[in-house]
Amino acid sequence: MGDTEPPLIHAILDWPPIWLVARLLLVGAYVLGAIAKLADWPAAVAEQARFGMAPAPLWAAITILVEIVGPVLILTGRMIWLGAGALGVFTLLAAFVANAFWTMEGPARFAATNAFFEHVGLVGGFILAALVAEHARREGRP
Repeated sequence: MGDTEPPLIHAILDWPPIWLVARLLLVGAYVLGAIAKLADWPAAVAEQARFGMAPAPLWAAITILVEIVGPVLILTGRMIWLGAGALGVFTLLAAFVANAFWTMEGPARFAATNAFFEHVGLVGGFILAALVAEHARREGRP
């Protein structure tokens, strides 16, 4: 077999809206997270306090800001590198703060290990989004 994908896959990858759909899938959880935190500010502050982030209100505000600005940049196609970078760094830091599996045992360790590496995988997704956007920019594509 060659390097070409099957016709159906080629059609999906060439479908004009697929780049927007992929970006929306990548950032959707962050948008929903920001909305949830804005809708229940006390819970957002309590979440930060639970993770030992002080002052908790400041960290809740920073979290909401990153969860809004990063997706907006990525979805609008403006400075995708910045939005992806902000969300990537945020996600990696959150993985260490919220999923310290190396300090746990039993089922909690199992769940935290999975969550940690899911977060790391998202960081890879943000790197790929920035790379795709940069390559498209160099080729003069939107």
